[in-house]
Amino acid sequence: AASMWTLFFNEEPVSDYRTALRSDTKRFARFFWGMLERGIYLPCSQFEAAFVSVAHDEAMIEATLSAAREALEEIAKD
Repeated sequence: AASMWTLFFNEEPVSDYRTALRSDTKRFARFFWGMLERGIYLPCSQFEAAFVSVAHDEAMIEATLSAAREALEEIAKD
């Protein structure tokens, strides 16, 4: 809702707890650590939400997106 988000590594859309449980939490852990290595701290559990707020300026959001691209590219290599 609104500014809440999280990323699920799942082959189907996640719309409830049951489908969330089928997500690849090991892959999420790799994404979490990849983001942290790039200076972006996210909730460490795939079942928690991240938030965007007015404290996040455009530069911060771009840095987060750039870090996410890099982390996802790294995961995709395997």
